[in-house]
Amino acid sequence: MKKNMGSADRISRILFAIVIGVLYFTKAIEGTAALVLGAFAIVFLLTSLISFCPLYVPLGISTCKKK
Repeated sequence: MKKNMGSADRISRILFAIVIGVLYFTKAIEGTAALVLGAFAIVFLLTSLISFCPLYVPLGISTCKKK
């Protein structure tokens, strides 16, 4: 897998996951919304850790700096 995520993209995804986690644990979101947002948070966290987003490949997107 070739990296296709830049630093700003990775940081924003990690921040999104943290915000969703805080909202969940403070019971600000519950039920179906909590499950859906939690799934997004997990996916965003995993993709930011490996610097690769599978959705970017068919769309031809790369947020990495050009070499």
